[in-house]
Amino acid sequence: MQVYTRPQAAAACVEQGGVLAYPTEGVFGLGCDWQNEAALRRILALKRRPVAQGVILLVADAAMLASVADLSRPALQGWEPEPGTTWLLPSRSAVPPWIRGRHARVAVRIPAWPAALELAAATGPLVSTSANPSGQPAAKNAQQVRDYFPTGLDGLLELPCGPAGGPSPIRDAISGERLR
Repeated sequence: MQVYTRPQAAAACVEQGGVLAYPTEGVFGLGCDWQNEAALRRILALKRRPVAQGVILLVADAAMLASVADLSRPALQGWEPEPGTTWLLPSRSAVPPWIRGRHARVAVRIPAWPAALELAAATGPLVSTSANPSGQPAAKNAQQVRDYFPTGLDGLLELPCGPAGGPSPIRDAISGERLR
């Protein structure tokens, strides 16, 4: 596993089809290029998680968000995403089923943590799912990532997580309902 200390350098791992662990607002995430089905399936195998659950996409800004989410619905006119919150939004047809899982919508977040934001800016939409085997607490530091995944990762962005203390909240962008 290659260890990185800068998001720009870690982006190369993703661009080359790799699976990367990286810090987010409150926990470490596992990510890959959102259009690379083989890399996503590697993540799901590491986590022992079914594809039907879907995964979150990190995006760097509103323009990148609009490339994966259909914001044309009247309920979303004038809507602004709150960074650090994951939003369930109508999906664009370009979002592959291995990202959405069994859902018609896509989960998207603009990170509130600089390392994750810089990484998404460098890679484009980035898969984000917590760095842990299903049923275990999410890793909150690089050593926990190594303990959970001694093999199977191509890279690790070894920087601290943000102060959130846990996974991001998830909200329905149309109803405003908080789901997590």
